[in-house]
Amino acid sequence: MGTREEKRNLETIPVGSLGMIPLAGCRSLGEKVDYYLVKWRTERESEHKDSLAFSGYQRPSYILDAKVPRFGSGEAKGVINESVRGTDLYLLVDVANYSLTYSLCGHENHMSPDDHYQDLKRIIAAVGGKARRITVIMPFLYESRQHKRTSRESLDCALALQELVKMGVDNIITFDAHDPRVQNAIPLHGFETIQPAYQFIKGLLRNVKGLNIDSDHMMVISPDEGGMGRAIYIANVLGLDMGMFYKRRDYTKIVNGRNPIVAHEFLGTSVEGKDMIIIDDMISSGESMLEVAAALKARKANRIFVFSTFGLFTNGLEKFDEYYEKGLIDKVLTTNLIYQPQELLDKPWYINCDMSKYIAYIIDILNHDSSISDLLNPVEKIQSVVNRYKNNETI
Repeated sequence: MGTREEKRNLETIPVGSLGMIPLAGCRSLGEKVDYYLVKWRTERESEHKDSLAFSGYQRPSYILDAKVPRFGSGEAKGVINESVRGTDLYLLVDVANYSLTYSLCGHENHMSPDDHYQDLKRIIAAVGGKARRITVIMPFLYESRQHKRTSRESLDCALALQELVKMGVDNIITFDAHDPRVQNAIPLHGFETIQPAYQFIKGLLRNVKGLNIDSDHMMVISPDEGGMGRAIYIANVLGLDMGMFYKRRDYTKIVNGRNPIVAHEFLGTSVEGKDMIIIDDMISSGESMLEVAAALKARKANRIFVFSTFGLFTNGLEKFDEYYEKGLIDKVLTTNLIYQPQELLDKPWYINCDMSKYIAYIIDILNHDSSISDLLNPVEKIQSVVNRYKNNETI
């Protein structure tokens, strides 16, 4: 941990004794976060650490014993097996973890985002209003793709946010929200959407040699108009040019609930001979991302690197294998903020960006009621890691 953060943390009294409940789908990430918190607080020296305000500050683990057992009917209940009175409580939930199952009248049922969200509410209900403060860390924001209304549709994301704050949640932290304007549903409560830009750049530079990070050799691409903000940020920080594709759709047809894409049209300068960084919030089926990669290769782009916060891969990995073998993509970088099957981690084209240390920083600082502004805008850290790469130093 940096000296500045260390000193700042120790200048403020913790909001309450730190407690963390990673729900079942987020257990492995929660354990990694807990490892950093225990390590930092064990090593941290403070003249105040023996005072009453710092009671319970150094512990062997900050994970509290909580479970969500299910009945044979598929119904469930939240159970917390230790006191949470006065605790500064952080709940971690991965609503995209489809690997977990439960028995429903004798049938094995995979947990859906709805099931994970319901379990989160059960744990909040089990707290019973006794915690000092509740912060929900939900990396993949529940129903974030249903963020606006078209005709007679439900506004599920806005409703979920309002429901959580009515249950007593004080802050909601998510990553790369599909549309951050959804926070307008809860204007009087804390809502942070965090970009993993630093982790992407660090992951790329650690794993790929021979990159020339300048506008003559590299370019940032947004696969659609909705992701322009992400691409502009990366391009500005790295001093690169930016291009974008827009999706030409057939509005006379509806396929799988949406108008089919007819073509991807490109706006930008020449990509010939340049390495490409394509950045988006999520890879769902991956078809659009792969079509953009193919279109860039057709324009004689060099290497193709894909950044995506959430790798859902809803149609499997075969298409990505095919594009990698054909030389149409070189590396795909996603985070461990959602469930990753071992098959994905073993792919030669895949780079995993670990976010556990970053989340631990956020929890550690918020527990001291300090500002996380520098964590939300890591320009200095990005430029530092780029300079180390250019100087052939270890990253």
